[in-house]
Amino acid sequence: MAHLARQESNKPVLIGQISDIEVIPKKFLEAILLDLKKLGFVNSKQGKGGGYYLAREPKDISLASLIRVLEGPIALLPCVSKNYYEKCDDCPNEGVCTLNKVMVELRDSTLEILENKSLESLK
Repeated sequence: MAHLARQESNKPVLIGQISDIEVIPKKFLEAILLDLKKLGFVNSKQGKGGGYYLAREPKDISLASLIRVLEGPIALLPCVSKNYYEKCDDCPNEGVCTLNKVMVELRDSTLEILENKSLESLK
């Protein structure tokens, strides 16, 4: 995504070019770009001058949204995740769990940073 963000005039880039420059296996990159296309982060153009390009301006794509779709939850523990919450098996009462309180604070701090940074900041 950072490679696409660095393109002048949002020109389409071939998968092979991204793969070579960023040293990412081509098959792995193809799978990622297909997922990102389905989710509306990138578009593709076929034929001469084709390739992948950003569907939105880099400034409009938060790092938090990218991390969520590529890696999953931002929270380190599922019991403090806003979007992927799961009850902790080891904790009978989250309300009195001291680790939970710290992890919520860490999640909130991390989210604040990632939501306020965009793909533009990686150029």
